[in-house]
Amino acid sequence: MKIVIFGVLLLLVLITISTYNSLVVKRNRVKNSWAQIDVQLKKRFDLVPNLVETVKGYAKHESETLEAVVKARNQYISAGTPEEMMKANTEMTGALSRLFALAESYPDLKANTNFMELQGELSDLEDKIAYARQFYNDTVLMYNNAIQVVPANIIASLFGFREEPYFKADESERQNVKVQF
Repeated sequence: MKIVIFGVLLLLVLITISTYNSLVVKRNRVKNSWAQIDVQLKKRFDLVPNLVETVKGYAKHESETLEAVVKARNQYISAGTPEEMMKANTEMTGALSRLFALAESYPDLKANTNFMELQGELSDLEDKIAYARQFYNDTVLMYNNAIQVVPANIIASLFGFREEPYFKADESERQNVKVQF
C-alpha cells in the first residue's frame, strides 16, 4: 500500500514539475516575442529623428505634426510596461500617418532621396512589426490557453502565472480609411 501511495505522490510531483516547466517555457516565449516587437519598434523610433529632420527643411510651418511624432517617440522611450509601449506605438502610427499625408503636400519633399529612402526603410520595418505582433499574439494565445486548462490552471495559480495582454489595434486604427481623389 505504501508503494502505491508513494507512486501516486511521485507521479503528482512529476506532473507538477513538468507542468510548471512547460508554463515557464511558454511565459519566456511570450517575453521573447515581446522583445522582438520591441527591437523592431526601437528601430522604427530610431529612424524618426532622421525622418523629422528631413521633413523640417521642407515643411517648417508644419511644426504640430512634427512635434506629435517626436512626442510619441519620447513616450515610447520612457514607457515602462508593454501596455505603455503599445499605447505609444499607436500614437506613433497616427503621427507617422499624418506626417506622410503632409508629405503629399510637398512635391519637392516627395522627390527627396533621403525622404524616399527613410520612407522605404520605415515601410519595411512596418511589415516586420506587423509580423512580430502576429507572432506575439500567437505566443500569448498559447501561453494564456496553457494557464487556463486543467490541471495547469491549478499549478499556474499556485505559482503566480498571469495572463498576458494581446497586442491590439487601437480604436482609431479600426475605422474605415477615407480615400479622396
